[in-house]
Amino acid sequence: MPTRLGLGQRGTFWSAAIVLALCLWASGAPSVLYPVYAAEWHLPAVVTTSVFGVYPLALLVVLVLFGSLSDTIGRRRTMLLGIALIAASAAVFALAPNVAFLYLGRVLQGLGTGFAIGAASAALVENNYFSNPRVASTLTTVATSTGLTLALIVSGALAQLAPLPLVLSFVVLFVLSALAFLLIALTPRDRRVDAPRWRFSAPRPAPGILRVFIVATLSVSAAYSVGAIFLSLGAQMARDFTGTTDLLVIGLVLGVSSFAIGVTALFLSRVPAHLSALIGAAISMAGLGLMALSSASGSIGLLLAWCVVGGIGYSFAFTGGLGLINRAAPAQHRGASLSLLYLFAYLFQAVTAIGAGALATALGLETAVELAAPLVGLLCAAVLVLGAVDLVATRSREAAEPA
Repeated sequence: MPTRLGLGQRGTFWSAAIVLALCLWASGAPSVLYPVYAAEWHLPAVVTTSVFGVYPLALLVVLVLFGSLSDTIGRRRTMLLGIALIAASAAVFALAPNVAFLYLGRVLQGLGTGFAIGAASAALVENNYFSNPRVASTLTTVATSTGLTLALIVSGALAQLAPLPLVLSFVVLFVLSALAFLLIALTPRDRRVDAPRWRFSAPRPAPGILRVFIVATLSVSAAYSVGAIFLSLGAQMARDFTGTTDLLVIGLVLGVSSFAIGVTALFLSRVPAHLSALIGAAISMAGLGLMALSSASGSIGLLLAWCVVGGIGYSFAFTGGLGLINRAAPAQHRGASLSLLYLFAYLFQAVTAIGAGALATALGLETAVELAAPLVGLLCAAVLVLGAVDLVATRSREAAEPA
């Protein structure tokens, strides 16, 4: 039943969207600041990218051990736990005196996002009050891209124009976490009466959806892998190509990509999930080509083109992958299925970020991008092949079924 303040189905739906935005805000908040940390503490590229990389690794721990938690204790409680950890990470970053605190802050962010993102994604599907079921997948993309865009721009603006450049961004994150916690606390309790007590079990997709799960996971993983290169090395690329240390400019350059993600997602609610995943893989491959060209030429124009094309590809791939799993997974297995999808996606993200950082440190930024681009391109190619196979099989099955 709704609480006294009336946060029922609609309030829960939009509160879950805010939690998703918060998760990506937390993920992107340090990205603009990595060059500042590197300059002040004399950190090589492999350190800053590994700081980025411990985030998905910590998130993986949660998804492996607690992937089905929201199916048993409820989406609401799981989101509250995740938001509390994100707030704690903001405090750690704000007070950080050395790089060890950055690692701790990213671990807390990863743990918090691991609890919150799967539960919030499931809550969107289950509280979707629109007639179009694909609205939940579309809004997930819009919410996460909005959170990331605002994080990059606000962090850059505060770092460049306000005092305490390494503190205020995380004060904002802490306040936003407190507001999100309050909103979720006001939503109805949603633990199912027949839900069993939680016990550890290895996460697995819902029965009968393995092929769809693989396609959906590869599609989201391709988007996250492209995003890993962008978020871990993008600030350095923007700084080198523009020749500026203005963090607001760098934040605006990086924000172009996440803005493109959100704008594209607004038009995807009527695009079938299979088609969205296939288009996303194809556009992402084109974006990877632009990324390699921009790194080789040092052209800010090509960098901006990559931001736009890569953002469009990300939006199609991420929305399509989520649409496939949301449609296929039954409610009692949805939290576990989404958590397992995110587990693999963040694993690919971690490997990509840490690998790209190690290559950038050993061989230089240009070589790192030239090597990483074709490897991520193979992931996109797998989505094209397997997605087409699953689409043909699905249409054949639907044609064989009686009306």
